Parts: sequence; C-alpha cells; structure tokens
Amino acid sequence: MTQPEDAGEVGRPEPGCLFCKIVSGEVPATVVRDEERTLAFRDINPQAPTHVLVIPKAHFADAAALATVDDGLLDEVVRTAHGVAVDDGVAESGYRIVFNTGAGAGQTVFHVHAHVLGGRGLNWPPG
Repeated sequence: MTQPEDAGEVGRPEPGCLFCKIVSGEVPATVVRDEERTLAFRDINPQAPTHVLVIPKAHFADAAALATVDDGLLDEVVRTAHGVAVDDGVAESGYRIVFNTGAGAGQTVFHVHAHVLGGRGLNWPPG
C-alpha cells in the first residue's frame, strides 16, 4: 500500500499537511497545550466531551514512523496527552489515548496524532 500524498518526509514540514499548517499558524485551531515539541488542540468533530488531538510539531506520517525515532518524542506525545487529561479533569475518571495508523485504521490526516478522549463512558471494543 502506498502512502497518501501528504504522508511527507519524516520530520520535515509538509506544505499540504493540515496539521503542519496548524503548527505554523497558517490554519487556526483551539490550542490547549503548546509544548516545545508537541501541540494539543481540540478536535473539530468531537466524539466525547474531551476530544483533543496531540501531535508532534515535526511531521511524521503515522505512529509507525514516529516509533522509529529514538529521541523521546513519542513519550512527549503521551505525556502531553496525559497533561490534557489532567487539565480537562478527566484523568481521575478515565480517558483513552488512540493512534489510528493507516487508512484502514481510520487515519484521515497523515501527520501522526493521538486522540485524547474522555468525559463520558468509553465502551470496549470501540466502534
């Protein structure tokens, strides 16, 4: 399976990437956390009372591409996700962190992002 056109080169901003445009400020977003290497913003189509996307500021197409980097960036994404849960008051009641990796898993924007979902009961299995 080939990568979508906006999968891009690892670590470099991609001109056609929506999330790279959010990082650069070209596209507005409701930012809830802005860390040195990560950014968290509210999903425009929330599936739960708390639904925030956490991205690395550097472009990686998906979680698999990010996992190949051994510099702690994946850890930072998860720490930022936890910070979002604390800030939104869902850390104690429970929250979910989800990475959709590839079109078959439902990934629609090919810049790796973690969904932080909480604030309501989340059934298992999802979907």
